Amino acid sequence: MRILRNYFITGLLTILPIWLVWVVFSFVFGLLSDISQPWVEPILRILAASRPMAFGWVDTPVVMTAVATAGTVALLIGIGAFVRRVVGQRSLAWFEGLVARIPLVNTVYGSTRKLLDLLQTKPGTTQRVVLIDFPHDKMKSVGLVTRTLRDEKTGRELAAVYVPTTPNPTSGYLELVPVEYLTPTDWSVDEAMAFIISGGAVSRERVPFDRNSGSSVET
Repeated sequence: MRILRNYFITGLLTILPIWLVWVVFSFVFGLLSDISQPWVEPILRILAASRPMAFGWVDTPVVMTAVATAGTVALLIGIGAFVRRVVGQRSLAWFEGLVARIPLVNTVYGSTRKLLDLLQTKPGTTQRVVLIDFPHDKMKSVGLVTRTLRDEKTGRELAAVYVPTTPNPTSGYLELVPVEYLTPTDWSVDEAMAFIISGGAVSRERVPFDRNSGSSVET
């Protein structure tokens, strides 16, 4: 029984990373395919019905998902190329102006847009990726500084820190932390995301746990 148990644990530890990769990619591919599925599926069915001998194979779930995913990727590339042009930027500005007039929608879209823009810029005098005392002063959590602001009475500099959760970094906590209580790091956002999603398995060998050992390099 001990040998079988050891074999089971070894097999589980071997297959678990592969399974997690499959789950993540299945989720991403599912989202991408769902965007184009409404127009890809009818086209492929018509094509398969018109010439079943030549194109009957396209009327299968696997092919439809693959084509829908490719269609969404091509669509995103096209949108990216369009937005980089002057006419695309003007169109985007017009669309955002339209969204701004719709209650609730403007709050969700505006907040998401600002968060994505902030993560691509420097947050001021602090590093992008920091450690904070959370949930208490004996523990640290990885956080992303989204902006800096000041206390309206004392003028004390504060940082708005988003603390992602593991393994889903899209959910988390927003903390207001005095800048002097931040433990700076020289991690990139990609390194922080890899650390969070992997539950700490993907990380550097050393971390600046003590506040006075933090790096001064900006991210």
